[in-house]
This record gives sequence, structure tokens and C-alpha cells, in this order.
Amino acid sequence: MAAIRSMSRLLTHRTLSTTAKRGYAEEMSFTFASGNQVFYDGKSVKQVDVPSFSGSFGILPKHVPTLAVLKPGVVSVYENEGNVKKIFVSSGTVTINDDSSVQILAEEAHPIENIDVSAARDLLNKAQSQFSSAANEQAKAEAEIAIEVSEALVKAAE
Repeated sequence: MAAIRSMSRLLTHRTLSTTAKRGYAEEMSFTFASGNQVFYDGKSVKQVDVPSFSGSFGILPKHVPTLAVLKPGVVSVYENEGNVKKIFVSSGTVTINDDSSVQILAEEAHPIENIDVSAARDLLNKAQSQFSSAANEQAKAEAEIAIEVSEALVKAAE
């Protein structure tokens, strides 16, 4: 019985020290960059919604530390001033740290207001044609990826 009480105290102590160590910030420092542009560099924001392969989810201050892979889709950034910025990402990673800081590193990213819907549709048609004429499994896989990104791009632009 004494061993159970000791273990209980130890677990409670660890939980409390972990909670104190994390700090539970009320603000969230956000960094978002891609190969072509830096969108945010340590800016404080209210919320970030991201598309991931494990499902889309929202990030608020105090979010549990997480590492996720982004799927093609729209990242929505809710700024402290009340603005909402929507940025299309083709792929990448999102990292949520103990200190409530968040980093998104995207392979390719573009504000949705800069996306031309007709060009996105043309890209989708081209990807579908490449899939139809694919000569081997590698070409089919590459075309499937292009289709997935193009479909998400068209959806974001509409």
C-alpha cells in the first residue's frame, strides 16, 4: 500500500512539474514558411487551422505538442487583429511545441486570393490526362499526387 502511495505522489509530482514547465502560454508564436515565401515569422496569432493526413484540426494556445504531415489544402490563420488569412499548401509539416509556438514548413504555399481558378482547373485536367496515359506504376503514382494537389487547389480557389 505504501508503494502505491509513493507511486501516486511521484506521478502527481511529475504531472505538476510538467505542467509548470510547459508554462501554458496564452499567446501562440507562429512561423509559417515555404520554399518561395515567409508568411509569418514568430508572430502572435489566435488560432491556426491545418489540413493533415490524420484529419484537419485547429491549433490554439496550450495545444498539446504535436508533429503532423500536411496534406494539400488550406491553412487558415486567425490573427490577433481579427483578420483571417487563407493560404493553400501542397504539403509540408506542422510542429506544435511545449511553449505554444507553432511552425509550418510547406513544400509550396500561396495565398488563395492569388490562385487563378481556370489555371487550377487546367492543371487538374493535365494531371488527369497524365494519369490516363501513365506507362508504369511510378508515373501513375506521380499523376495521382498531382491530381490530389490539383483537386485541393481547385477547391481552395472556388
